[in-house]
Amino acid sequence: MRIGMMADTYKPHMSGITNYIELNKQVLEQAGHDVFVFTFGDMDYKDDERRVIRSPGLPLTDTGYYLSFQYSRKAKALLQTMDVVHVHHPFLSGRLALRYCRPLNIPIVFTNHTRYDIYAQTYLPGLPESVADTLMESYMPDFCQAVNLVISPSAGMATILRKFKVEAPIVVAPNGIDILRFQKASPQIRANFGFSNQDLLLVYTGRLAREKNLSFLLKAFNGAAQALENIHLLLIGDGPEREELQEQAELSLSKDRIHFFGKIDYNKLQGYLAMCDLFVTASLSEVHPLSVIEAMGAGLPVLGIHSVGVGDTVLENISGLLASDDLAAFSAKLTRLCLDTPLRKKMSAAARKESGHFDINRTTKIMIGHYERLAAESHPHKRGLLYGLKSIFESLKP
Repeated sequence: MRIGMMADTYKPHMSGITNYIELNKQVLEQAGHDVFVFTFGDMDYKDDERRVIRSPGLPLTDTGYYLSFQYSRKAKALLQTMDVVHVHHPFLSGRLALRYCRPLNIPIVFTNHTRYDIYAQTYLPGLPESVADTLMESYMPDFCQAVNLVISPSAGMATILRKFKVEAPIVVAPNGIDILRFQKASPQIRANFGFSNQDLLLVYTGRLAREKNLSFLLKAFNGAAQALENIHLLLIGDGPEREELQEQAELSLSKDRIHFFGKIDYNKLQGYLAMCDLFVTASLSEVHPLSVIEAMGAGLPVLGIHSVGVGDTVLENISGLLASDDLAAFSAKLTRLCLDTPLRKKMSAAARKESGHFDINRTTKIMIGHYERLAAESHPHKRGLLYGLKSIFESLKP
C-alpha cells in the first residue's frame, strides 16, 4: 500500500507524535509498504529519511509549527496517489485531507493525539473551560464524521471526544514504541553524572512546556526533598518553559538536587531511564504518554496524576501510583514511593511486563488491518497513466 502520514509539524521539531510517526513509518516500510510524510515548512532541513514531503509555511514564532492552508502542487499531486492517508493533526492537515483526498474517495484515518481543550486553556490564559469545550464541540464532531476512521490512543480520550459531541465511531488503538529497546537497556553509569548507588533518582522526560505542569512537579519534589536527603530529580528534554523552571529551581532549598539534562539523543534515552529509580509526571494533558510507556519498559514505577492518558496507562498500586492534582496528596505519594524500596521493586517488574502491550510491532499490525480494510472498502479512484508514472518515478528515487 501507499500510505500518507499527514502532520502539521515533523522533524526537526521533536514530540511524541514525531517519534511515533517516524517509528511507525519504519515498521510499515519493513512490512513492504510505501510510506510518505506530508508536512509544512523548514524547507532547508535535510531529512535523514526518505519520502518526507514538505510544503512552504509561515513559521509560528519558535514553536516548530508552520501556518499554511495548502500543499505545494507537487505535494498535492503525490498525496492524491495514496491508498490511505493518516492524519495526525486535525486542523491544518485534517482540512487538507478532506479537501484533497475525500473527492477521490481516498480513505482518511484520524488519530486524536492531543488534549486540544487543555492546550487552549494553557496558552490562552483566562479562557474559561466552557469556552474551550465549545470550540472543540464546534469543530470536532463534523470533522470526525467526515473521515473514515477515528482512532483514540486511549479509552479516556475516547470519552473526551464523546464529551465534545463526537458521534462518529471511535476505535481505541494505542500508539506503540520500540519497547524491546527499553526493556533490554543497559543503564548509564551513575558516577559519570556525580550520582552514587545510594542516591534515589527520579526522572521526567519530555517537553519542558507549560501544559506539562512541571512547576507543580518541582514544588512536590522540593517538599519530598526536605525529608529525603538522597533524592534527585532529573529533567530530560527542552522546551519554552526551561528558563522559567530553572529560575524556580534556583529559588528552592533543593536546587542542588534538581538537574536539567536538556535534550539528549533519543537513541540514548533508554540508558538514562535505566539508570533511574522512579518516573514522575504531573501532566494533565496527555492522551497516550509515550514517555511513561518508555519508562515502564525500562522498569521504572510511575507516579502520575489521575487523568486521561496517564490514568489509562498506569495501573494503580501495580505499575505505579496515581494521585490527585492536589500538591499535598501528590507529595505524599511521592514520598511513599521513595521510602518503600520493596514496593518500587515489585512495581518495577509489573511496569516492564505491562509495557509489552505497547510494542510497535503489535500496534502497527493493528493499524495495517484498518488500512487494508478501508482501502478494500473504498471505491477505486481513477488514477490513470499519471498515477502509474508517479509510482514508477517514486520507486526509482534514492
